[in-house]
Amino acid sequence: MENDLTGIDGTFDALADPTRRAIVELLVQKPHRASELAVATGISRSRMSKHLRVLLDAGLARDERPPDDARARVFYMRPEGIGDVQEWLARLQKEWDAQLRSFKRHMEKKGNA
Repeated sequence: MENDLTGIDGTFDALADPTRRAIVELLVQKPHRASELAVATGISRSRMSKHLRVLLDAGLARDERPPDDARARVFYMRPEGIGDVQEWLARLQKEWDAQLRSFKRHMEKKGNA
């Protein structure tokens, strides 16, 4: 089974870090400023900036500048950013389900023999 896993690899790489997973969980709840995320996760602003860059590059987050404060950035979750992983998992589930159905038929046939 040959598939392009480039997007999936980037998503998994971004989510491999527990701090970034915590950031994603916070962003799922509501948009946050970087400073709010730093406080909530207990890390420095500079480290938060690096984590947010990874999430932005992986397509898991997006940012906007609020009209009332051009210096600030608000970060949002991009649910479509995990679409490639969801599709991959759905394909795996479909294959697994087919294997289980085949095994069930085999066992039922064996039981009737």
